[in-house]
Amino acid sequence: MTIKEALASNNPIDDITISGWVRTRRDSKGFSFLSINDGSCLANIQAIVDDGIPGSESISMATTGSSIKLTGQLVESPGKGQSFEIKALEIEVTGTADDTYPLQKKGHSQEFLREIAHLRPRSNLFGCVFRTRSRLAYAIHQFFQEKGFVYVHTPIITASDCEGAGEMFRVTTLDGNQTDKKDDFFGKPTYLTVSGQLEVETFACALSNVYTFGPTFRAENSNTTRHASEFWMIEPEMAHCDLEGDMDLAEEMIQYLIKDTLQHCAEDLELFGKFVDKGLLERLHSVSDQAFQRISYTEAVKILKKSGMEFEYPIEWGINLQTEHERFLTEEYFKSPVTVHDYPKSIKPFYMRINDDGKTSAAMDLLVPGIGEIIGGSQREERLDVLMKNMEENNISKKDYSWYSDLRRYGTVPHSGFGLGFERMLMFVTGVANIRDVIPFPRTPGSADF
Repeated sequence: MTIKEALASNNPIDDITISGWVRTRRDSKGFSFLSINDGSCLANIQAIVDDGIPGSESISMATTGSSIKLTGQLVESPGKGQSFEIKALEIEVTGTADDTYPLQKKGHSQEFLREIAHLRPRSNLFGCVFRTRSRLAYAIHQFFQEKGFVYVHTPIITASDCEGAGEMFRVTTLDGNQTDKKDDFFGKPTYLTVSGQLEVETFACALSNVYTFGPTFRAENSNTTRHASEFWMIEPEMAHCDLEGDMDLAEEMIQYLIKDTLQHCAEDLELFGKFVDKGLLERLHSVSDQAFQRISYTEAVKILKKSGMEFEYPIEWGINLQTEHERFLTEEYFKSPVTVHDYPKSIKPFYMRINDDGKTSAAMDLLVPGIGEIIGGSQREERLDVLMKNMEENNISKKDYSWYSDLRRYGTVPHSGFGLGFERMLMFVTGVANIRDVIPFPRTPGSADF
């Protein structure tokens, strides 16, 4: 039985066995107190181990960090701060930990814990983070499966550059003396994917509503708190759907995920609210309960220019909104989540649908307080002639992307989709400010440990 199940029973249990790791041990005359955690929940459970029970002779080895198996009775606790405790009838130390164990009973900085990423899940904070990560991943699948979306596994190795940024990891078997690309493993240059969007579009044009949820990679030499070289993306794609429907789904999804987290991760969120971000719960409720404001990019620029704020990055029509602009809109001006749509086509990729004005594309970003952009998406360009012109203007190889243009050549339909960075969403619901602290083993420039 897990500690979470034992505490949730809220009733005495005559015969219970738990396994876990010792947080602390306190010895007294004739017995010892053990505080044990098994990772199933934030709470520890206290066990009283009397001298003389089977295995008690090894109690001195039950130091902080050691693992134990304990059988006994779950009884009401007379002590403060706990409803139940375990009266041990038998104990086994299954794994010892010597005095070099780094997670002693004291506070540890997140920077230090990154250095011991193999042990940090045992800390309170990171136990909460990764339980929340697990639940959030489950809720994402649940959201789409309940709506009848089909889950598609898109390739990790690709010859397509979805973003057009060129910051991709090359996958090759060639050594330094080989230059002929035909001799490479796939016979052409290939890369780790930055997005599964182009591939998942092919399935939307057959199965209608689909989504992908998998790892993506960017060789961007950035050491900010918001960027990692390996991260996970959720990318739904919907046939017969315009930008309006795309925004509807994205907003609904964000609110669904927040509500699910509030319901199923309450204990972990309480810790985040106390020790990570004191305004977290209020912010989560405000986003989950309020309708998103919707404004065009042009309207957003007008608001920002009239604000009188001295932004680090001055705003002008035709440039991307920066985080400071996005947070001003959500936190200062509207005081609510905001969806910005119809961005200048010059700052968006070739596959986004061009609006009738010829200047803007049917693109949208969802902005939330504390983070800024959390989702980016668009209606895709379904008109073959317009797509081919876009490819020419962006120097996209028509030959390499012939399969993509075929989707417009054979039974084209309006279709839309968006991308949600999983870690970005996790940062939002936990209040954790550094992306390195919501990924089990972060990969960043100069760092690929563990």
